[in-house]
Amino acid sequence: MSHSLVKVHIHYIWSTKYGERLLIGDAREQVKNHISQYANQNNLHVEALTIQPEHVHLLVLLGRDQKIEDIAKLVKGESSHWINEHNIIKPKFSWQTGYAALSASYQNVGTVKRYIETQDEHHRRKTFMEEYTEMLKDYGYSESEIEELFGYRNR
Repeated sequence: MSHSLVKVHIHYIWSTKYGERLLIGDAREQVKNHISQYANQNNLHVEALTIQPEHVHLLVLLGRDQKIEDIAKLVKGESSHWINEHNIIKPKFSWQTGYAALSASYQNVGTVKRYIETQDEHHRRKTFMEEYTEMLKDYGYSESEIEELFGYRNR
């Protein structure tokens, strides 16, 4: 089916294990550069990426044969391995077990990109957990589903 047209944008969000603020200073830029390079080497079309001290936002345009879960596993698994292998964070680094993968309509991709690119500004007003909880509730998730995603109670 080479004549199929697919344009699906997915906004991934995940945090460090327990939401710890570990990605600070030079570590933020190193992790961002690594994920960008790794994505490019693995045919992932990254539209936007930001690394915050305790979380990541990644907007991807899916290819026809790419699965949401496979991309999350690929990027999260490889990047945590790389962070540990290169001693970017001490002690041992881990991402949270889960992630959110939210659809971004073609008409709203620009808005999602700006949102991702202005994370520093957003978090001057609200914590990551406050904003993330609101966003997930806007997508119809319950408080218990949100708590299960993180494996800990909303702080």
